Amino acid sequence: MIKILSVDQIREADQFTIQNEPISSVDLMERAANRAAEWIIAHFPEKESSFDIFCGIGNNGGDGAVISRLLKEAGYKVNTYVLEISSKFSTDLKINLERLSDYQTLSDGKADFELQENSVVIDAIFGSGLSRGVEGFSADIIDKLNDSGHLIISIDIPSGLFADKSSAKGSIIKATHCLSFQFPKLAFFMPQNLAYVRDWSIIDIGLHLDYILSAKTTHYYLTKEDARSMLKERKTFSHKGDHGRAVLIAGSKGKMGAAVLASKACMRTGAGLLTVQVPACGYEIMQTSVPEAMVEVDEAEDVISEIKMDLKYDAIGIGPGLGMSDETQNFFKQLIQLSSSPMLIDADALNIISENKTWLSFLPIGCIITPHLGEFKRLVGYWSDDFERLELQKDFALKYGQYVVLKGKFTSIACPDGRIYFNPTGNAGMATAGSGDVLSGMITSLLAQGYASEQAALLGVYLHGLAGDIAADLYGERSMIAGDIVEAISQAYFEIES
Repeated sequence: MIKILSVDQIREADQFTIQNEPISSVDLMERAANRAAEWIIAHFPEKESSFDIFCGIGNNGGDGAVISRLLKEAGYKVNTYVLEISSKFSTDLKINLERLSDYQTLSDGKADFELQENSVVIDAIFGSGLSRGVEGFSADIIDKLNDSGHLIISIDIPSGLFADKSSAKGSIIKATHCLSFQFPKLAFFMPQNLAYVRDWSIIDIGLHLDYILSAKTTHYYLTKEDARSMLKERKTFSHKGDHGRAVLIAGSKGKMGAAVLASKACMRTGAGLLTVQVPACGYEIMQTSVPEAMVEVDEAEDVISEIKMDLKYDAIGIGPGLGMSDETQNFFKQLIQLSSSPMLIDADALNIISENKTWLSFLPIGCIITPHLGEFKRLVGYWSDDFERLELQKDFALKYGQYVVLKGKFTSIACPDGRIYFNPTGNAGMATAGSGDVLSGMITSLLAQGYASEQAALLGVYLHGLAGDIAADLYGERSMIAGDIVEAISQAYFEIES
């Protein structure tokens, strides 16, 4: 897992590295800027490319000055501008401006510049330590860059954006790409910042491993290696009973497709045995669509109304297409009071809980709930910004002892001990009917196979997103449907294991 550290911790990591490598601060800056320049050169190999670099007066500006020198030495056409926000230039910036020598100064009243035709703008104006909104002539320059239509690469963080909290009013660079030093910033995972951070890469600048390993955080970014490490071995002499007995409770009249998608995903993810409880109207649909699953038929024609099984299953998934009839609500209340099995709760089951919040205390410890933003809002109420929403997610998981999978770009998984993981896989093509039902089936399958709730949530979300990425490659984000995600699960397993 990649740690997501605060601004203060990143500053401490720099100082720890300087003291314990040991290395001077200006040499550490040189190393960081070298790594950034290598990325830039690799992505813009044509020597006809040109760059306009904008530097502030702090160490972020120093990074920009080093990058400018390195790109010039590599044969690119580079114009460098230094914003004279005050006369207090950082020591390392002064050193690197002397090494650069060729640059122009911009100041209040003298802020005119012309970008080279089709140049790439490199933003090194303000770093991650910014504590107030950008105003004045610096804001005018940022606004002009944003309006220029040029590609913009921000160094470490887009200028004007706060790393750990909601940004103050003021101008913020709208970066095409951001090169984040060593760690991603928490701000990158917030939908409210999409206009400023459309894409980003982590640049390893060699901060001291001892500090990285010892740094305490509650925020993490998942990797393929994490997913691979969670996979259980499928033993040669195993039989279907060794891979879990799952039950899905899903479907109502007109919504049986959700039950079908969840069931197919559950089987494709590796559950040994699956039983699906459906209303009577769904019997033929399920037997025809998912012949691998066993079907329990409810006495009610159109809804789920009664507990039909002994509940001695390895995992229960409930919610896809369930509906919110009175009979179904009574059924769900009995289920959570009687069952002790790990449970995946999604869709209408979450909506039922949102109308009966006292039932939250009945949920078995370690349940996994998988709301989208609308469902989560019905559970916890409104929030003012995405950072507050993240705190509400964390608080909910802590209070009720559950795992909260909040679906979306960089799906976040909150654990009952306060840790939050962000998922890297997935794409906008997954914003399609039934995608969440597929995730429900996948996580239920992993729970049934013996994965602990945390591993089932993390691996399920990663695998689901990766299957979505594979489906998008095959069909395109505009055209893919939820069934395509199911069909890509096997390939997603191959990619994780490769």
